[in-house]
Amino acid sequence: MAVLVALGAFLMTLAGGWTAQRVTDRRHLVLGLAGGLMLGVVGLDLLPEALKAAGTEVFGVPAALLLFVAGFLLAHMAERLLADLPRDPHSARTEEIPTVAHGTGAPDGRAPDGRVPEVGLTAAAAMVGHSAMDGVAIGAAFQVGGGMGASVALAVVAHDFADGFNTYTITSLYGNARRKAIAMLLADAAAPVLGAASTLFFVLPEPLLGGYLGLFGGVLLYLAAAEILPEAHHEHPARPTLLCTIAGAAFIWLVVGLAG
Repeated sequence: MAVLVALGAFLMTLAGGWTAQRVTDRRHLVLGLAGGLMLGVVGLDLLPEALKAAGTEVFGVPAALLLFVAGFLLAHMAERLLADLPRDPHSARTEEIPTVAHGTGAPDGRAPDGRVPEVGLTAAAAMVGHSAMDGVAIGAAFQVGGGMGASVALAVVAHDFADGFNTYTITSLYGNARRKAIAMLLADAAAPVLGAASTLFFVLPEPLLGGYLGLFGGVLLYLAAAEILPEAHHEHPARPTLLCTIAGAAFIWLVVGLAG
């Protein structure tokens, strides 16, 4: 049953990525919505679940919150380190660099605004890992009972639309070729199915799941606050972009409320 439900997450992830591809002429609105969805997922879904699951405290602070801060700092350090790496202009691939940022690809292999493509791939890979854990969560919930499984499945399937949307957007935002963005989208879509199938063979300890959710929440918040939202307002500081951000967060609130 868990694997069948995860197939719904597979389809919703693809739907989210397809939507992200079709609105390139309204890129600022796409990014504004993505930022709101990411903020909502972190604040209204990941962190509450992480705090409940992790449980323990380390020197007076919940372990999930420590890992949340660690995730934020790791994402920041990874971006800075990758951005400072010397690039070989002769090894750069200029084909298929999308016009996601401000035009064509830069000659050193970076995105046109200086972003490093590897950062986008790393972030997308982290989202694939998160989607796999979504599948594990579905399987673990069904191990508890059908009612719990249905509730978790509703939340996962609904917000996997946002996952697919964000995976394609983040990969493209950093100047990666369209085929790479699609490849990461397909991996993100397949991950919940594989995660759910894996629970047929083991039971995931709850503190470990909580710690992972906290860590990933920090990474996701950094991407939303430091990259996605500033880019959304870079050339279009318009009210509709802000409304899209609010709508994205409100949508996740609705999903969490319905699932609860």
